[in-house]
This record gives sequence, C-alpha cells and structure tokens, in this order.
Amino acid sequence: QVQLVESGGGLVQAGGSLRLSCAASGRTFSSYVMGWFRQAPGKEREFVAAINWSGGYTDYADSVKGRFTISRDNAKNTVFLQMNSLEPEDTAVYYCAARAGTIYNTAKTWGSWGQGTQVTVSS
Repeated sequence: QVQLVESGGGLVQAGGSLRLSCAASGRTFSSYVMGWFRQAPGKEREFVAAINWSGGYTDYADSVKGRFTISRDNAKNTVFLQMNSLEPEDTAVYYCAARAGTIYNTAKTWGSWGQGTQVTVSS
C-alpha cells in the first residue's frame, strides 16, 4: 500500500485552470500506476485520468480529453493533474489513486486512495 495526499483544489470560474498534486509515500512509487478519479454529489466515483509507471502512457475519460493532463515526477513521488478550460460539470471531489499492474478505469480495482480535494467551478 502507498499513502496518498492530494492538494490544489479550490474554487475557480468556468474557463479557468487548476493544478492538482498528489504526494505519495513509499520507496516503490515508481512501480505504481497512478490515477485520478472524481465524485460529484449523488453520483458514483468516476475515472478521470491515469498514467503508467514511466509516464509514457496515459488514459483519459472522454469528458476531459484535450482539457486535462496527467503527469508524474517519480523523483518527487508526485503525480499531477493539470485542468484547463474548467466547466461547472467538473465540480467534484477529486481523488488520487494508485494500483499495481496496468491501467483500469474501474474504481474498485484501485487499492490505495487519498482523502480527496474539492474542486468547484462556478458558472
């Protein structure tokens, strides 16, 4: 297991940008697939983006393609989510997650989770 702590959430106007960070503990960070999920009130947790161990492969939900970018810095045990052109529909609690193996977009297959950070986009 790896411990994860998110930061960078906040309130932003539609069209604005935010950058989320997720700091991970443990010496094996570089071996994990890292991902971001989000959960809006009354909705299920949904996949946003994921990145493989080297950063050479990424995957995105259709709703964020072209607007969000996931990246990682293995030297700093950190994964990022750059969010541009934010829309009110992006409002949710954003969670960082880690898993061994390959990228899956199903939340229940991810073993480690952060506490979440709130992102609110006003219209």
